[in-house]
Amino acid sequence: MMSVRGRDALPTGPRSQVDPQRTAAHEMFDADVASNRLGIELVSAVGGAAEARMRITDGMVNGHRIAHGGFVFLLADTAFALACNSHGPATVAAGGEITFVRPAREGDLLVARAAERTRYGRSGIYDVTVTREGGEVVAEFRGHSRVLRPAPSSSGDRPAVAGHG
Repeated sequence: MMSVRGRDALPTGPRSQVDPQRTAAHEMFDADVASNRLGIELVSAVGGAAEARMRITDGMVNGHRIAHGGFVFLLADTAFALACNSHGPATVAAGGEITFVRPAREGDLLVARAAERTRYGRSGIYDVTVTREGGEVVAEFRGHSRVLRPAPSSSGDRPAVAGHG
């Protein structure tokens, strides 16, 4: 699969190949300034599943010299957003929670794999597992999504649900 880092991405690593299944999630990721500036890479996003990765830098560690949980959450939330937007309609987070299983450290390459558990009406539930090289689980995340209603054309009202996912 092709790793994507923003609009000007090039394939990375010897296993890279062009992903012919560009989805709405890819378009969303291209415009995601926060994820791109943190170096998050989109590995794949199709059919309710997604994979994203990020290397922990010295600017992402806390006073205990371990990865700040906010950055791990952000990676998991990005994978969640990619998975729930892979279907097409604009979808956001209605909620999310994370359990930190073990610490990540500077230099660790974290991989977040998101999987759709169910969709019902405009809502969905997705699980994300964050691992580091070697497959050790760092965190488990569960996100609840909500498909946005199209914006009314004349009233100027904004969608009632906001968020990242």
